[in-house]
Amino acid sequence: MTAYHFPDQTGFYRGKVRDVYSLSNGLLIMIASDRISAFDVILPRLIPYKGQVLNQIAAYMLKATHDICPNWLLSVPTPNASIGKRCDPFRVEMVVRGNLTGHAWRTYSSGQRVLCGVPMPAGLKENDYFPSPIITPSTKAETGHDEDISKEEILTRGIVTKRDYETLEAYTLNLYAIGTELASQRNLILVDTKYEFGKHNGKIYLIDEVHTPDSSRYFYKEGYEQRQRAGEQQKQLSKEFVRQWLIENGFQGKEGQQVPAMTDEIVANISARYKELYQQMMGKPINAINYSDILERIESSIVNSIN
Repeated sequence: MTAYHFPDQTGFYRGKVRDVYSLSNGLLIMIASDRISAFDVILPRLIPYKGQVLNQIAAYMLKATHDICPNWLLSVPTPNASIGKRCDPFRVEMVVRGNLTGHAWRTYSSGQRVLCGVPMPAGLKENDYFPSPIITPSTKAETGHDEDISKEEILTRGIVTKRDYETLEAYTLNLYAIGTELASQRNLILVDTKYEFGKHNGKIYLIDEVHTPDSSRYFYKEGYEQRQRAGEQQKQLSKEFVRQWLIENGFQGKEGQQVPAMTDEIVANISARYKELYQQMMGKPINAINYSDILERIESSIVNSIN
């Protein structure tokens, strides 16, 4: 958790995972903390290396997709922080799904065949591919839970104009296609992900993180078909294992439920999963961190970058 005051700072916002600072020159500083959230609840323990993993994968993916869609990122002065254009965000998240997994599977297994106004075909098993990727938007809540919403409701309520929404749809599918290709090169399947967009000087930009384990779900490609035929769970790299651990221990973010105790073993296991995905995606192990003076080093790197 940071509490900086940078030169020309005009605003501060603490999200579930990120600390965000606004500057008078239109720049945004986004610091990825080691906090972790699930079911829109911040869990009580920090996860070592998580912030660095998220920020560096996001930076890599933003640079790799810049030709597909313009994005907010300008520089990465330190492993945990990024600096870019401050955009006015759309109040929806564009969730795109290639496989029947996670929330989509929980909806499907309850007997429903429509998600966010999008029909899902009958006869699918958990983790099967959809015939083609589907977009299942959610509202971007200031506080509390994001909620499923259909394209029709977004347009009817005027949350996004028809013209802008068509642009968001096109960007979403194109970004997912390149994300799928990048994942495949690393023996991974990009199962589902979410994109957030905003406007800067009237132009639409991709904002926040992209194709990270917090915003995406990955399966290992090798052995996928065999596991599906055998009815086995897929080997995955994502935050879904955290959600499953919470569900198994009686927590889904509902009123009255308590977050289960996070032991040192659980924290170490989650941290190891994040480092594993970093190595898989980047092709190299993550650099070691000296946590003794990390807050001072982050501040110094950012100040030097913006001066």
